[in-house]
Amino acid sequence: MTAPASLKAPAAKDEARSPRPVFSMTGFARTSARVSDTLGFSLTLKSVNHRFLDLHLRLPSGTDALEMELRRVLKEKLSRGHVEVILNLERSQKTDSSYDAAQVALYIAAFRSAAAEHELKGEPDLNLIFRLPGIFNGERSEGRSAERGSDEELQALEAAVLRELPALVEALNTMRAREGGVLAGELNAGLGRLQALVHEAALLRKDVQQAYFERIAQRLKAMLNGSFEPDRVLQEAAMLAERSDVEEEVTRLHAHIDHFRALLEQGGEIGKKLDFLLQEMNREANTLLSKTGGVAGNGPRVTELGLGMKSEIEKAREQIQNLE
Repeated sequence: MTAPASLKAPAAKDEARSPRPVFSMTGFARTSARVSDTLGFSLTLKSVNHRFLDLHLRLPSGTDALEMELRRVLKEKLSRGHVEVILNLERSQKTDSSYDAAQVALYIAAFRSAAAEHELKGEPDLNLIFRLPGIFNGERSEGRSAERGSDEELQALEAAVLRELPALVEALNTMRAREGGVLAGELNAGLGRLQALVHEAALLRKDVQQAYFERIAQRLKAMLNGSFEPDRVLQEAAMLAERSDVEEEVTRLHAHIDHFRALLEQGGEIGKKLDFLLQEMNREANTLLSKTGGVAGNGPRVTELGLGMKSEIEKAREQIQNLE
């Protein structure tokens, strides 16, 4: 029996979306094709990192309509990066062996006239004449159309380039995804090292807080020089020690690391989000260092851990500059 529509499985669009690749902004792709027997082209895409999408097109003159269409397609397919688009035309001569008999006759007549004028003997050499420009018909017609083709040729060129563009962008993104995957692996490894440092700092937190409490209590006693209420001094020392506790910084660092990992798994355009998270991590590491400086016991070890955190965060910030 067929289940009622209301009891059928949810549509595919309700299923969990598969992760998208992490894209680097560095990539290269090139293709070539022929428009006709006499016209071919090569199309190159090169991309490097940039804060936004910056398209730079180098196209032959007279291809303004093609440029607008290329920009439209690339803006749909790419999100960030400085992208250079280079279109080179490749023209070949027609295989036309016919020659201009009138032009050859003019050369021969000019040769004989000059020989008679200067009383010289000799006959013109056809081998030399055929090397002169404009003798072969195909050579002359190619010369007239070399700089700018006909309207029909331009339309055919634009259509051929736009046909090749989707596959070329796909090749570019394949390379960018491959490099992005390598960067994501390095970032995950760095997150593992960072999380280990944060975890060790969390284990030492109580010991450092106790050392800070004892230090404050001794200083207060020395300042009051015996005229004090012991309970009041201990209460003030406990309050100051509580302010030096790094529990909040450790908790936020763990949360930022988890969020960072989730973004890497999600993929897509995550470069700016990761940069923001790393700025927050760096701020927490700075606060941790400011709270534990000069504390006895395990204080120096926590300071060492905090410096290690900042080092890992800085490495990650350098790597994500090339992520889309």
